[in-house]
Amino acid sequence: MEDERRTEIPEEACCCLIGAGLFGDGFIPPGEDGLIIACDGGIRSCEARGIRPDMIIGDFDSLGFVPDGKDVITLPVRKDVTDLWAAYEEGVKRGYRYFRIYGAAGGARPSHTVANIQMLTHMALAGNRGELYGEGAVYRVIRNGTLRLPANDPECAGHLSVLSLSERSEGVSIRGLSYTLDGAELTYDFPLGVGNLPDAEEAEISVENGTLLIITERE
Repeated sequence: MEDERRTEIPEEACCCLIGAGLFGDGFIPPGEDGLIIACDGGIRSCEARGIRPDMIIGDFDSLGFVPDGKDVITLPVRKDVTDLWAAYEEGVKRGYRYFRIYGAAGGARPSHTVANIQMLTHMALAGNRGELYGEGAVYRVIRNGTLRLPANDPECAGHLSVLSLSERSEGVSIRGLSYTLDGAELTYDFPLGVGNLPDAEEAEISVENGTLLIITERE
């Protein structure tokens, strides 16, 4: 049944995960095939912006009460994953491979920001695609692949940084930016790729063998 449901969801259909932290810049609606999951206190961010989630999931320690409704999944407080990770797993079960994450970067809990970058890494290793939206920044992770971003995209209006999450990322090429690379090696203990700037109609970042964190920062 799960495999049948996966084939019904278009590859570009988006599952939006909304956390209880700083919401970040704007909200990109997921489209008619999309799914919106509010995670615990993320329901407050939804209510403040007129967003109607399709599902609410969490242990509800942040919210302080369990919301009413049939599409509510209550998790135990003591568990091995965050509410946001449980929501990601629910999206995967429903066949989604593209995820946008809001309310989950910055704020008073930097540990959760790092955990959510780890979740982006898991998505990349699993062949899924994720975007983590913070205030003035978008985080993405690619594994043995290529990311292209148009220069006129607001997300590329400022700095773009490329950092290795692997001990070594080999065959790294950066094009369409002020500082370029061609088949270079990046390591996780030296931040060579910080603070680049768009220099062409399209920015292209690729890696042959390794995992890269790509951060775009708006001016």
